[in-house]
Amino acid sequence: MVTMAHHLSAGFSVTTQALIPAVWLALTLDLLLGDPRKLPHPVMLIARLATTLESFFKTRNISLSMAGLLTVIITLLGVAGAMIPVFVILAKVSPLLLFVASVLVLYTTIALRSLCEHGLAVYRALPEDKKTAIDKQLGPAREKVGMIVGRDTNCLNYEGIVRACVESVAENMSDGVVAPVFYAFVGAGVSVLFGLDRWAVPAAALTAMLYKAINTMDSLFGYKNARYVQFGRAAALLDDLVNYIPARLSAFALIMVSFIIRKPNRLLAWKIMRRDRRNHSSPNAGWPEAAMAGALDIQLGGPGSYFSKIIEKPYIGDAGTLPERHHITTALRLILTGSFLVFILLSVSSTLLNQ
Repeated sequence: MVTMAHHLSAGFSVTTQALIPAVWLALTLDLLLGDPRKLPHPVMLIARLATTLESFFKTRNISLSMAGLLTVIITLLGVAGAMIPVFVILAKVSPLLLFVASVLVLYTTIALRSLCEHGLAVYRALPEDKKTAIDKQLGPAREKVGMIVGRDTNCLNYEGIVRACVESVAENMSDGVVAPVFYAFVGAGVSVLFGLDRWAVPAAALTAMLYKAINTMDSLFGYKNARYVQFGRAAALLDDLVNYIPARLSAFALIMVSFIIRKPNRLLAWKIMRRDRRNHSSPNAGWPEAAMAGALDIQLGGPGSYFSKIIEKPYIGDAGTLPERHHITTALRLILTGSFLVFILLSVSSTLLNQ
């Protein structure tokens, strides 16, 4: 029994044997459990650290841009400084325990179930019959979609609610699923490159959490308003940089799965992505949103209210079909299938590179 446990622990320290099981176990935990509601989520702790640093540096005699940059740097150092010693201690206790802890950290960086739950909440809150729905009946759906978008939702009509939900689902496929697992594989790859094979799984967990820290700071500070246009610049630019590949990977995954799920107009997702991917203020979000608009054959984007101010934005997709309630569930099927495809592609690529 002791010998078997020893072999198990030793096996988990080997990159090719541990990394892919760790990533898929983390995904399975997310699908089964969702966000750990009864425990303090690491993202919430990161947000608390970042906002504390914001308050501190804004009272110093430095520019807002420098205050924002220091907040980003120290937040990332804080995340790494909190995780690395714990991993080192666990490695001395048991490689198996280190593996389990790394999987749990990875699990908290993936938000596929949460994304689907939020989308379904909007779907369920929308009246089934759009034609007979009155304005008062849209209140619950506006409230639900307001939990996943940054725009004002109080005045959204039926189509606007669907449009906002689908846009958020498409964008957050990249931010909440594809990017964390992409950087998990990157972190593991870097550890192997430097001869630190036994640290591949904790390195994957660390880089995935560092990505979540960057994305969280962008969500907190990445606004082009009077308060954050200077302070949030560093967070926004870094978020644009780290999401460059995941956003495009998400878009191509959506295009590929649209051939399976949306049989009519199979090339439309590709055509709209190529045409409209730059019709967005973000250099990244337009990619998965354009692919989704084409896959569903609906129009996304357009004017929106942010902080009680109407912002004119270009449209993404063609206006042939009005957004309907069922487009939300189809979008969720697309991001679920697309996410699994990305996990498979990254797993296969990692296996081939480590042979």
